Amino acid sequence: MNESTRFARSIRFLADRFPMEKLNFQSMVAKKDVPVHRMSWAYYLGGLVLFFFGIQLMTGIALLFYYQPSVSDAHASVEYLTRNVAGGALIRNIHAWSSSGMIFTLLIHLLTTFAMKAFARPRELTWVSGVLLLMLTFAFGFTGYLLPWHQIAVNATKVGLQSIEQLGEFLPGALSEIPTKIRVAIQGEAAVGQATLSRFFAAHVVLLPLATFAVLGLHLFQVQIHGMSPGVDKPTTRSERFFPFFVLKDFRVWGVVMFVLATIALCIPFEAFFDYPLFEPYDALGSTPDGIKPEWYFLFLYYPLELLPFWLVNLIVMLAVGVLLMAPVIFRGTSRRVLSTIAILVAAYLVVSTVFGQEIYEMIKGGH
Repeated sequence: MNESTRFARSIRFLADRFPMEKLNFQSMVAKKDVPVHRMSWAYYLGGLVLFFFGIQLMTGIALLFYYQPSVSDAHASVEYLTRNVAGGALIRNIHAWSSSGMIFTLLIHLLTTFAMKAFARPRELTWVSGVLLLMLTFAFGFTGYLLPWHQIAVNATKVGLQSIEQLGEFLPGALSEIPTKIRVAIQGEAAVGQATLSRFFAAHVVLLPLATFAVLGLHLFQVQIHGMSPGVDKPTTRSERFFPFFVLKDFRVWGVVMFVLATIALCIPFEAFFDYPLFEPYDALGSTPDGIKPEWYFLFLYYPLELLPFWLVNLIVMLAVGVLLMAPVIFRGTSRRVLSTIAILVAAYLVVSTVFGQEIYEMIKGGH
């Protein structure tokens, strides 16, 4: 292939993914249609993720007025906010519950868009940017978990950072030092301490939001310029206007979810599912308390790490990430029926490992 042919193909690729003729209000809003079929409910999931992200931003900014990012004051500032500030406990609960809601909805959104083959040409960049947003969301969860500086947060973070360093045992030569350097760069000092908290705080409130805004901008632009994917093998003849009908239905879903979220935040403290000692201030001289586990959205990875060889789990994770990013190429000719089956199997694993992971772990360990 000569240079002119390669250049022409590159231009066609960009023209397909960024059709400049559609950069107008009529194409992207006024005349945009949304297909109506048996999977149409999945079109609301992306907007719901965006809603949860907005809640995270607003409540996160409110929390910043009281939070102190220092090992001496972090836990006390969270306690003060929860106990003494009017509405503080509600804002903190909404922030915590909406983070779980965002990750839960994003996982369903990913699985349904995969099953609907929404990554097919010309929507490859929509899919890849969505996968990147999933990774950024998990990074939000990991960095935000440490900020209250209590027992479960610090000890769980230690385990996560140690897992990064363990990768060096399976890499040859000079490559074996890279995971340690990454861990040190993230941790900032010999042990988890003030430098770690400062870096996690900076990442959580500055770096990750900036990266998310950039990737989210690309994602939303691709969604608007290409419209909703067909979603089913047989093209539907039914559709509805994106504006105002679909947008109003989107807002209705947001209203219902906001009511449920506020009710849960009022009635159920996020810490209610954990033993109270785990939420005491972190004691650097004390022993690691029992019951240390990551948040629920990391359990699908936590239990395999407890039961299987470390190198095997990390190999599977890297392959899974690669498959996700390359899905538009790998599954180009795959039918939606097969994609739906894969999505259902993945969903089943996530549910079983999250809900029944502890029972399965005890059963396997008890058998040995």
